[in-house]
Amino acid sequence: MADRSLHVPGAQGLSGMGRRLKAKGKEAQGKPRGAHRPDVANARFGTVRRQAGSLHQAQPGETAMADTMIGIIGGSGLYQVDGLENARWQAVETPWGAPSDEILTGQLGGLPIAFLPRHGRGHVHSPSSVPYRANIDALKRLGVTDLVSISACGSFREEMAPGHFVIVDQFIDRTFAREKSFFGPGCVAHVSVAHPTCARLSAACAEAARAAGVTVHDGGTYLAMEGPQFSTLAESKMYREAWGADVIGMTGMPEAKLAREAELCYASVAMITDYDSWHPDHGEVDVTDIIRTLTGNADKGRALVRGLPARLGAPRAPCDHGCDRALEYAVLTGPEHRDPEAVARLGTVAGRVL
Repeated sequence: MADRSLHVPGAQGLSGMGRRLKAKGKEAQGKPRGAHRPDVANARFGTVRRQAGSLHQAQPGETAMADTMIGIIGGSGLYQVDGLENARWQAVETPWGAPSDEILTGQLGGLPIAFLPRHGRGHVHSPSSVPYRANIDALKRLGVTDLVSISACGSFREEMAPGHFVIVDQFIDRTFAREKSFFGPGCVAHVSVAHPTCARLSAACAEAARAAGVTVHDGGTYLAMEGPQFSTLAESKMYREAWGADVIGMTGMPEAKLAREAELCYASVAMITDYDSWHPDHGEVDVTDIIRTLTGNADKGRALVRGLPARLGAPRAPCDHGCDRALEYAVLTGPEHRDPEAVARLGTVAGRVL
């Protein structure tokens, strides 16, 4: 079932609005907004980025060594990260509006980490209303270098069973009601998304999941649908048989495209909850069964996250896949023709090349 905007009331271990998070320190409590004055990052939309506890001013044309900072976008069922040190919820302002929620930052396994619940605590954003551009901008603004998306998905393959994880390496984008690019009038760019995920980061996710005892499938095509309704039987069969999709979700796009525009290494982990509606022995999507699987998957997802720092390490060389150089030749609008307001909005995601 796609990261299909499910609210899981009372699920053990899942955190909703106002519930206490299982992170270290009193600052990691999931308080309703307004209960305290949160830290605000980059209120003036500056391009200074926080990387591993130090400030780094990105320079145009620079692809320097950087310290790893892990970003996690958690989908349906994954609203928290356990075991963070110095954890706190932090508000981040962006030129694209507010992200889905405040961002939980802290240290995990010696590395800085930033966690954003894609639908917000309490599951308040539908797949179509998620502020994808603000989410990506906010995470890069905090210094994230490696971004892992974790989402609940349906499966089109018998062998990709509920409870398994699929490390997505391709997408089919069928969304139509979302802003899909940071660029536009005043500053035009075209990036390649032929290979939309980072092979290095995806491999680290697969290793961490296997170490947690999860059955993992390396590679799979994610069909991103608009939602919020699930597929008809005819659609499900078409996506599976004619289009060759392996999993289906509602949030993988435009998130992956925007991460590429922001020059972030990006990996997509699909947590399988059901067989969509194509499977003759399983029938249509059953929400009760999905919630049961979703709870178990969330525990596995948190275990995956805990295993990432040891596999990524702190020093970070330029990406072999080229994710952090995606904009190198992508901007077509000449400097003399660029709209200053557009350039200002792009400071965080594209300031390296503008």
